[in-house]
Amino acid sequence: MDTIASTLLDPIAFKLGPLSVYWYGLILGSAALAGLLIAMQEGKRFKIPQDFFMDLLLIGVPSALVGARAYYVAFKWDEYKHDPIKVFAIWEGGIAIYGALIGAVICAIIYVRRKGYNFWRIADICAPGLLLGQAIGRWGNFMNQEAYGGPVSETFLRDTLNLPNFIVNQMNVQGTFHHPTFLYESIWNIVGVLLILGIRRLRFVRAGEIFIGYLMWYSIGRFFIEGLRTDSLAYQGSEWMSSIMNTLWQPMTAIFEAGYLDPNYGNIRISQLIAVLLVLVGIVFIIFRRVTGRAQARYLDPIVSTKVDAATSAVADKSAAAKTAHAVTEDKVNKKKQKDDQKQ
Repeated sequence: MDTIASTLLDPIAFKLGPLSVYWYGLILGSAALAGLLIAMQEGKRFKIPQDFFMDLLLIGVPSALVGARAYYVAFKWDEYKHDPIKVFAIWEGGIAIYGALIGAVICAIIYVRRKGYNFWRIADICAPGLLLGQAIGRWGNFMNQEAYGGPVSETFLRDTLNLPNFIVNQMNVQGTFHHPTFLYESIWNIVGVLLILGIRRLRFVRAGEIFIGYLMWYSIGRFFIEGLRTDSLAYQGSEWMSSIMNTLWQPMTAIFEAGYLDPNYGNIRISQLIAVLLVLVGIVFIIFRRVTGRAQARYLDPIVSTKVDAATSAVADKSAAAKTAHAVTEDKVNKKKQKDDQKQ
């Protein structure tokens, strides 16, 4: 056991006196920064102020963390009800990405509308940054030795996947090697980022479809990867719903074995259910908007703020009024001058 412990990575990056700085927090911070930089770069093309995205990040990250933690704790309340203080110990892990999205989207809708922008236009710009942030953020789970999959052989990790030693060693949890599901999801998300960066340049793409496509891509990967995990949030649902989830995951059994899910805890993995719903809703949403003509704006169309337009219009009105007043005054002066000349 001591040999195993010596090969594991220390979750603490460094210490500042009594304060311990965890890799988990540093990685999440790096993920947020990477997403911000991508959004700011794309925002330049649409002449959106850089401060807009920085402010969105400053209020979006806390909202996402609160949503992610609240979502996780809600489904794991039995583990926290006797020690409520641990609810705030997010450095120990235990946040849910779907909860983070809920918190971030609610915050973004309010902020974006107050700034006079269309939510879908801004969400499209932020989509690849969100997905890249999730790809980076999964390495925080790696450092904490959490969110891994079911047992596998060391040979599978070293020879089949050809993973480097530092990953293989970290997947050795108390003497048993596990699927590096963090890595699977990270790679899936990076592929998604590359797809989005290419697809959003196509002229047929309508506003909102990049963001919806991001949710669908992430959900598809999450559905199949979630089935490998042993720490899934779950609930006791109907047998027919459980049967649907198992049938959809069935193709994976040709290669992998499903991660263990305690039947006394639940029979339906919540993340899988949400993933399926998001894919179905996404398809219906895109078709509905196109059929009803609500998807008129294209991704490549200019983005304008109603607040900026109103301010510009007000300035223009003031300028026009000033010019008119100046013209009237000048006309009066000329008329007075003509009268004085006639008297002379």
